Amino acid sequence: MTKPEKPMQPNATGSPPHRSPSPLAAPFASQPLAPPPLISLPPDDFVTLSAEQISAGVRTRELRAVDVVAASLARIEAAEPTLCAFIEVWAEEASRWAAEVDERVAAGVRLPLAGVPIGVKGRAGLRTTAARALMAAGCVPVGATSVPGPGTPWQTWGLGAGGRTVNPWRPDRTPGGSSAGSAAAVAAGLVPMATGTDGAGSVRIPAAWCGVVGLKTTNGRLSSPDRAGLAAAGVITRYTSDAAAYWRWVGGSAAEEVGHTGHEEPTLIWDTPPPVTALWSPDLGFADTDTEPAATAHAAALRLADTGLLRFIRRDEPVRLEDPGTAWLALRAAPNTDPAAVRRARGLRTENDRRLADLFTAADLILTPTTPNPPHGHDGPGDRYSTALTWAFNLSGHPAMSIPAGLDSDGCPVGLQLVARHGEESTLLRVAAGQFRWYQ
Repeated sequence: MTKPEKPMQPNATGSPPHRSPSPLAAPFASQPLAPPPLISLPPDDFVTLSAEQISAGVRTRELRAVDVVAASLARIEAAEPTLCAFIEVWAEEASRWAAEVDERVAAGVRLPLAGVPIGVKGRAGLRTTAARALMAAGCVPVGATSVPGPGTPWQTWGLGAGGRTVNPWRPDRTPGGSSAGSAAAVAAGLVPMATGTDGAGSVRIPAAWCGVVGLKTTNGRLSSPDRAGLAAAGVITRYTSDAAAYWRWVGGSAAEEVGHTGHEEPTLIWDTPPPVTALWSPDLGFADTDTEPAATAHAAALRLADTGLLRFIRRDEPVRLEDPGTAWLALRAAPNTDPAAVRRARGLRTENDRRLADLFTAADLILTPTTPNPPHGHDGPGDRYSTALTWAFNLSGHPAMSIPAGLDSDGCPVGLQLVARHGEESTLLRVAAGQFRWYQ
């Protein structure tokens, strides 16, 4: 969240890299951005593995969940004095849970995400539908990631047990928020996956600013305690394939409230067959987007189109929505707000919904920069709303994700946002991964 009352401001990949690519290469196609410079930890095999690779190794018993979790806990212990990505670390419990995963695997139980260490957003993170589904699939929560603390209305930051959460790329910058610790922990290689919630960009913005992948699901598809209906569950990962694995399991489990037995893995199919059509907008018709993030995100969008999976279309009229800021704030504050303001907010939402329906008649995706500005310092965002390009889709409920676009001249990651029709998470994930097969 930027300021919430200028609220919440707050990568994309298939398989892990065999070598470290340039961070300015097309990172969304096969790998996250190169490892950030902040965390000078000894290299180990764990940090380069995707969640899918970890689980495959644990299921075949080439890896032990207890060893993977021990490696994750060691990295957390080494990084936390600087990073402050966790409120709590559950070393004893995580080690016990990992041993139970190994026992279940040895007994022949199929766990699609066996032994994957995860962070969960905030102290209440274990109680969410997503966390319960991930644990049922074999994930091992290692701790509660940082969220914004008291003392400031803006939410593009985090407060861990040891102090403010820093951006792994630039410690003088915020990682974004409110899923701050989740993004920082994933970007620094402490865990391959972490849960989040997104009420105005709180998954997508920290994912963009930390150079990783952030998926916001369609509002209402997963349960949320947000009475305003603006927040949706989400996940932050290093690899797009891991975000897809999250959605295969969590999306399938949600309808049954974690009713799966662990013996069946849902199939992720295309909602829209390739080539997918897309519209590009640097500003959605109202945002004051800085030149550099717009150019970096646009270049990444063109690289994505070069895969042949995506085809841009032109319209006579540019993408133009009403600025959702006042409506978001009014609905977030309801019922403790002026009824007239709520009526105006609902009218603006209806108008934007109409315009978006028209846009999604013409194209399958809308692409924008994830944020109109780079990550700000720890003194706050000033008058900028880093949520300008994200909260429109909390108001409308569309699924959206941020994938890495590259680095700006300041060494800070830039995100590319992809937005799809309601319920079409699968199309987002397939396009972001740059895959060419149409699964059915």
